[in-house]
Amino acid sequence: MELHDWQSRFETWLRENHSEHDAAHDIFHFRRVWTTAQKLNTDTAVDWLVVLTACYFHDLISLPKNHPDRHRSSVLAAQETRGVLMSDFPDFPQQRLFAVCHAIEAHSFSAKIVPETPEAKIVQDADRLEALGAIGLARVFAVSGALGVALFDAEDPLARKRGLDDKQYALDHFQTKLLTLPLTMQTEKGRRLAQHNADFLLTYMAKLSAELKGEYEKLDLEAIQPFIAR
Repeated sequence: MELHDWQSRFETWLRENHSEHDAAHDIFHFRRVWTTAQKLNTDTAVDWLVVLTACYFHDLISLPKNHPDRHRSSVLAAQETRGVLMSDFPDFPQQRLFAVCHAIEAHSFSAKIVPETPEAKIVQDADRLEALGAIGLARVFAVSGALGVALFDAEDPLARKRGLDDKQYALDHFQTKLLTLPLTMQTEKGRRLAQHNADFLLTYMAKLSAELKGEYEKLDLEAIQPFIAR
């Protein structure tokens, strides 16, 4: 069976069986992660059915960010995916189940599971690229809004004189996680794309800082200098 046939079957199953808890983990997110993954081709041989499957099921279970077991989401998603593939896709190659589950488990930032295979590395990079750039920026504020988190600290938006707390301020999540992602990328192209998207987030931070000072026609580059120097 061709990859596009598996993709079509996975999307049909997800539409009929997967409850979308938030806009950050809907079927369109799965589709975008798969599209991105295909751009991260490496010189190493890759099993693209494993990548495709992990991209579509990696967030089959995604606990809310304020859930105490949030860090176990990817492990739970892998367990659930194994059961789904065995029961609802009996023709799925059983010998690929372990690789799919590992890629799902290792994609998570909070799980801190090291990706051991080319497939897992690609899936992890593709999912993390989704967290950066324009889509990532939108997701931060969408998820934070759903959790009742303030957009930013208007008096000290970039946390120059206070401790970071992304449970209280959405913008703090840029520093606590997003801007660190380029250093975690597993593929060469992933690192390059991640840095490009991280630069976009820095530009946004500079624009926000300028607007909060009443400056609407320039960027506050001085405010983001500490992050550029890292």
